[in-house]
Amino acid sequence: MVVGLEAVDDGLLAGGLGTVFFHDRKQNMNGFEEGVEFLPVNNAKKVEKRGPRRWVVLAAIIIGFVLLSLLTCVLVWYFQYWNVRVQKVFNGHLRIRNENFVDAYENSNSTEFAHLAHKVKEALKLLYSEIPELGPYHKQSAVTAFSEGSVIAYYWSEFSIPKRLVEEAECALAKERVVTLPPRARALTSFVLTSVVAFPTDPRTMQTTWDNSCSFALHARGRERTRFTTPGFPDSPYPAHARCQWALRGDADSVLSLTFRSFDLAPCDERASDLVAVYDSLSPMEPHAVVQLCGTYPPSYNLTFLSSQNVFLVTLITNTERRHPGFEATFFQLPKMNSCGGYLRKAQGTFSSPYYPGHYPPNMNCTWNIEVPGSQYVKVRFKIFYLVEPNMSPASCTKDYVEVNGEKYCGERSQFVVTSNSSKITVRFHSDQSYTDTGFLAEYLSYDSSDPGKCLPLSQQCDGKDDCGDGSDENTCAKVSTVPCTQHTYRCHSGLCLSKSNPECDGKKDCSDGSDEKDCDCGQRSFSRQSRVVGGENADEGEWPWQVSLHALGQGHVCGASLISPNWLVSAAHCHTDDKGFSYSDPTMWTAYLGLHDQSKRSDPGVQEHKLKRIIRHPNFNDFTFDYDLALLELEKPAEYSNVVRPICLPDATHVFPAGKAIWVTGWGHTTEGGSAALVLQKGEIRVINQTTCESLLPQQLTARMMCVGYLSGGVDSCQGDSGGPLSSVEADGRIFQAGVVSWGEGCARRDKPGVYTKLSLFRDWIKEQTGV
Repeated sequence: MVVGLEAVDDGLLAGGLGTVFFHDRKQNMNGFEEGVEFLPVNNAKKVEKRGPRRWVVLAAIIIGFVLLSLLTCVLVWYFQYWNVRVQKVFNGHLRIRNENFVDAYENSNSTEFAHLAHKVKEALKLLYSEIPELGPYHKQSAVTAFSEGSVIAYYWSEFSIPKRLVEEAECALAKERVVTLPPRARALTSFVLTSVVAFPTDPRTMQTTWDNSCSFALHARGRERTRFTTPGFPDSPYPAHARCQWALRGDADSVLSLTFRSFDLAPCDERASDLVAVYDSLSPMEPHAVVQLCGTYPPSYNLTFLSSQNVFLVTLITNTERRHPGFEATFFQLPKMNSCGGYLRKAQGTFSSPYYPGHYPPNMNCTWNIEVPGSQYVKVRFKIFYLVEPNMSPASCTKDYVEVNGEKYCGERSQFVVTSNSSKITVRFHSDQSYTDTGFLAEYLSYDSSDPGKCLPLSQQCDGKDDCGDGSDENTCAKVSTVPCTQHTYRCHSGLCLSKSNPECDGKKDCSDGSDEKDCDCGQRSFSRQSRVVGGENADEGEWPWQVSLHALGQGHVCGASLISPNWLVSAAHCHTDDKGFSYSDPTMWTAYLGLHDQSKRSDPGVQEHKLKRIIRHPNFNDFTFDYDLALLELEKPAEYSNVVRPICLPDATHVFPAGKAIWVTGWGHTTEGGSAALVLQKGEIRVINQTTCESLLPQQLTARMMCVGYLSGGVDSCQGDSGGPLSSVEADGRIFQAGVVSWGEGCARRDKPGVYTKLSLFRDWIKEQTGV
């Protein structure tokens, strides 16, 4: 201790004492206190009493502080990051190989259910104990249901997993495994589980137990339809902040057909949406989700879904306080389809995906072997084609697809034709275990192998006109050549005409003077989407950057428009016809909002507010028949292009939008007939309808300047407030052209009453004459 040194007289230290050793102050065996031992040295310099130098103390303090900080950081990192735990619930299913299904397994309160569930939980515990990423973190498991298939068990397992191991745990659970419980006392056989697999629970359904008061089990009775609804439907809204489920069952060797006859939930909102999900399972596993629904669908909309086995699970997750009536649904059972496809041997015929026009079931594989008689060749025309699945790339077609001649087709496609160079062709259809669509309707035809146009004489091939209706007479024209000019051929600035259909702005220089690729800074957005204002859904910000909202003074949003250049908009003439004492023809009465997404956020950054300088209605506009329903609007100052403000391409006078082609309608109009307008921009995909068909549905009402777009079954359509907005057509290279302008219709989204639009290609010369664009 320092005090021992201070007790030594300085004089004693003067006699050459050089080194001092300090010992602990303990009493020795003799009772004497150990003292200070002095060793003689040659240095006669007086030993001075000194403490540590200041820089040593300072260095020690700094080092200590650094070490303490480092230790603190390590501890914080360990407890806050490295060792932080997250609660994860996984839903799964497995097959019990050596068990037979008994009716008592349908009742979760039965002794048989409890006994089998206990064995499943023991097997899961054994499985997890053998997997390092799972065993130490497993908290509990529970079996929720059993179904036929030897016996299929549906379960959930809860884990408290270090954050760093979540990905490894998810991979481990997604890998199918086999687990065996060895025989126990008096047991004659092992307990074998196969296909053990589980997946993370959707965060919106992150709940290990469901509200028993809103949990239902229903069994189909023969071919009779069984009805079920959300609680209180239709007289009172469904409960807020609830978790409801309906376990639907059929007999063994059957499948279920489920139809939502009425569907009205809170509008879709990614932040806090109410959601109905249907699973091809009795466990809410995302990979087995057949469909997820929110918002409102009209009764005419096709909401019929098929299961791949004898069970369905319908869940309702409500996260809002909004008051909506919910849904009414029915289901019934059908004999299970043991095989699909077949041999087709006639000269022509039709075939479709299973259960068309209902949604095809998951886990389907169908093959059609087609052979036409004699020396004829065969072609297949897909008249309707909907094979869309979330996050599926149309380029790869790894989920749901049709395969012909070694090439896969998926997504949403307008009418197209696939041919064979013989009398035989094979068509294969595949659906995976998750999301399904309405599928396809196809016809096969025989044709003379000496006719390369498949349907026409050579004189009508490669003339720039789609004479076949499926493009097959133009698709084979790989070499673009000049041809005599007609009303259907594209004319270059040089005056020469091309054999190619729709060559403008397609990324390929077809005119020798390059005029077909001139002025092509249009029809492109900052991102690409595979993307549905009745029956529609919310658009994403910047998805339709040419969409314009027109506000009349004191009235708010009244009509839509589209941006075609920095100075000009295209809209409908009827939006600017004076009515009820208001001067809609006066440009000073209007404000145009560009880059707008949400009507309640007009002051957001990126939104541009413009006054109108001039309104030019087509001089032939008839406000009784709505013929020539087109107007051009000039802005007082040029728009500034950005990620959310860009022009759409105008189609050439020869541009073809064939029947069956998918086109998008957008707007802030009413989301139901007679309902209220939308705040968020809506989008809806519709189809070009054959003009002859449309004229038969709307007799004496159509002119050559009008086109019908929609669905004969109704369901998706423009409505009041969408007038003047664009029909956006995505062409093969992703560039978007404006096919038409929202004009009129009988009601909104009615069956056999499609929307009517101004055909923009017929006005290309007039637009150029008025605007220079």
